[in-house]
Amino acid sequence: MRIAIAHNNNDETLQVVARLKSLLATKSDVVFDAKYPDVVITVGGDGTLINAFHRYESQISSIRFIGIHTGHLGFYTDWRSVDVDKMVDALFLREPESAKYPLLEVELVTEAGDTKHYLALNESAVKRISHTLEANIYIDDQLFENFRGDGLCISTPTGSTGYNKSLGGAVIHPQLKALQMAEIASINNRVFRTLSSPIVIAPEQWITIVPKADHFVMTIDGSQINVRNAKKINYRISNKVIRFDRFGHTYFWTRVQNAFIGDKDDDF
Repeated sequence: MRIAIAHNNNDETLQVVARLKSLLATKSDVVFDAKYPDVVITVGGDGTLINAFHRYESQISSIRFIGIHTGHLGFYTDWRSVDVDKMVDALFLREPESAKYPLLEVELVTEAGDTKHYLALNESAVKRISHTLEANIYIDDQLFENFRGDGLCISTPTGSTGYNKSLGGAVIHPQLKALQMAEIASINNRVFRTLSSPIVIAPEQWITIVPKADHFVMTIDGSQINVRNAKKINYRISNKVIRFDRFGHTYFWTRVQNAFIGDKDDDF
């Protein structure tokens, strides 16, 4: 088994990484391989895992991820730092079984006809910093609305608990292969009108944004890309998925409850 460890540099994290490496070194069939791993173990938070995802996205079909959190509970980091021994034991006591989550495919087409492709685990947003964004929104190549506002956010089901939720979007279970689009401060008055509500589209459908500005910002999982002279941006569910080792993988609604509601006994 080829294993890579990705981590941040917090003191607690470095202690966990040292313990993890020591435990894995005792396993005869483990090879530390940061270039072509079978399993990527991340130690830190969700940001650490997202960074690891983008580092290995070209190999995403052959990699399984395991997340160890060294802070508050995240949505991708199920194991606690004190459970590293249990995690290593579980990794070698059973056949691998994966939980698969959908990814967002982003296709940026320029006025010159050039095409760039991106993958997102959480979301992609389109914004203008100091001016209003105006864009035509298409669903399956059919005009849906003309948008005016700060921007738009298109998220995966796993990303629905992030930026999308802060915009009033719905939390979607990751087994649903659906895309969600949420508006960012849309302008709605007698002249300009949008749906003014998040929308969720089916797996075989796609969303196209045709901006009416020659310069805007596009983000992929929070990483900013300055875009000029874009003709359109297509968003759809990717044929690729991200896989997490199912052992120890926390029930999704438990993660939602822990992250946003907390212990139900806290109020008593």
